[in-house]
Amino acid sequence: MYKFITPKLQRFIKDESGPTAVEYAVMVALIIIVCMASVGLVGQNANTLFQTSGNEIQQINANNSN
Repeated sequence: MYKFITPKLQRFIKDESGPTAVEYAVMVALIIIVCMASVGLVGQNANTLFQTSGNEIQQINANNSN
């Protein structure tokens, strides 16, 4: 019975496809985190820009109505 298990165990230990899949999963996770952080920062900056622009337009409209 041990003769049957030993070659399979040796192949399993020598097989490098498992760690490669884990490395790809870690890379994908890091890319997703960076993308989410970038979208969050861009969203905050865009919100600030739109708020500032809206306030300026309101001030211009208020000054023109007088």
